Amino acid sequence: MIGVVLVVVLLLVVGGCGCVVWAERGGPGWVRMVARATLGAGEFVRRDARRRRIEQRRNNSSGELD
Repeated sequence: MIGVVLVVVLLLVVGGCGCVVWAERGGPGWVRMVARATLGAGEFVRRDARRRRIEQRRNNSSGELD
């Protein structure tokens, strides 16, 4: 079951990246919307990862262990 979920997520990521490339070359409107959503999701993941690293550094410097 988890393998199916991972395959679906992988297909969504690859499809989103394909839409970003297609939108750069002037694809139809729905492709540009999918590309915007893909880039927005990527930005969200980057910001969340950065926030987690900062919190982990704070916790480690204050002597707390996870």
